[in-house]
Amino acid sequence: MEWETLLSPRRERESAKRQKSADLRSEFEKDYHRIIGSASFRRLQDKTQVFPLDKSDFIRTRLTHSMEVSSLGKSLGQNIGQNILQYRKDSGFTPQMKEDISHILECAGLIHDIGNPPFGHFGEIAIREWFARNLPELVFKGERVEEMLTEQMKQDLYHFEGNAQAFRLVTRLHYLVDEHGMNLTYALLNTIIKYPAASTQINENSGNIKDGKMGYYLADEQIFRKVTETTGAGNHRHPLTYILEAADDLAYKTADIEDAFVKGFISYYTLERELAPLEEAMQRDGGCSGENGFRPLEKLHQLYERGQAKGVSSPEAYAVKNWMVSAQGFLISCATYGFTSHYDQIMSGTFGKDLFYDTYGEKLMDLLGDMAFRYVFSSMAIYKMEVSESTILNYLMDRLVHAVLYYDTDVRQDTIDTRVVSFISDNYKNAYKLQAEGRSEAEKLYLRLLLVTDYVCGMTDSYAKRLYQEMNGII
Repeated sequence: MEWETLLSPRRERESAKRQKSADLRSEFEKDYHRIIGSASFRRLQDKTQVFPLDKSDFIRTRLTHSMEVSSLGKSLGQNIGQNILQYRKDSGFTPQMKEDISHILECAGLIHDIGNPPFGHFGEIAIREWFARNLPELVFKGERVEEMLTEQMKQDLYHFEGNAQAFRLVTRLHYLVDEHGMNLTYALLNTIIKYPAASTQINENSGNIKDGKMGYYLADEQIFRKVTETTGAGNHRHPLTYILEAADDLAYKTADIEDAFVKGFISYYTLERELAPLEEAMQRDGGCSGENGFRPLEKLHQLYERGQAKGVSSPEAYAVKNWMVSAQGFLISCATYGFTSHYDQIMSGTFGKDLFYDTYGEKLMDLLGDMAFRYVFSSMAIYKMEVSESTILNYLMDRLVHAVLYYDTDVRQDTIDTRVVSFISDNYKNAYKLQAEGRSEAEKLYLRLLLVTDYVCGMTDSYAKRLYQEMNGII
């Protein structure tokens, strides 16, 4: 892979070139303004990161998380770009490419979760499980739907994925000017494809991180091929995808612990207890040595003492929140090292791990993720919320799929189904009609099922809850 093609500024719809333009922005800077002005981006302010429908102004939403990923991604891009230039890792890499990388990652961070349904990652699970339970039972004109669909169509639904939905949303569903969605640059589109594989190619046991999930739906394969062929990435991960993923992992693993502390799921003393064996292990491995070494537990104690010296009302809160900032700085260095030390493998498409693999930060990242799972995601409070969320999503999926089954066919819909279909945004219905033109009945049916997931994924947490209440007569 070569940076000159990887950083392709091409778009599906090329704008007319003006001979004299006062706009000095690069194509990637223009992407930024397209994103932040979109309704899809604004909806992230009312989508769950960890705690759904939370009343606290402090707790993160998908919007604030995405902004953090954007910032971290840009910083990592600057660090890595400078390292490539300084150590001459690639003779074709230029200072302008460093700038372009930073802008692309800044944009990619903003949209990496834009396709996620309401209620966080649990929403993805609920939709996948709905199809697993119900698709085998669906009947269309006397024929089992499962037998009408191709294998990839079925697997698209059984492996429903927010990443694939994000690619679909920005390339098709954000219908503003035409059918090309936000019409973003190919370099940016390729960066957000974390898993460059079809649903029939998923292989969680391959040992390569890119094979773990699907990256696009069959309905969007044509634009996927066009993007990846133009950039030269093909079926490999785009190098910037590794950086985006590292920024995402770094952001949510540190933020989840901070939010959990604020919500009372963990305490200063919990973090202290968890860090003790990690610091011992890092010292044995040499990970804390050196002038700039990061000693997690020692740093936490130092910050607690500083908070006491400053006379803050809660030295524990002062220590935990500032410790997260220090941890992020350390982990940024680790991810930078992870990219630059595996540079040749990444550029050849053979690196199958994340950027924290085999760095001093790997154990810390593992611990933070494990803590979030044990203290937050496995808690009774979260379980209760997820049961409620499941009830909402299952009901909406039931009604919507029933309503679209005979939409756009020669079979007359009943009155209620007609009204339910009217709830769906014209943007999504226009995208469906464009894709359905000239298609077979089975293909149209598949696209109508995607029409349901398009609509559900476009919902905010509050809208999903309100629509459920309204449809059930709960005033």
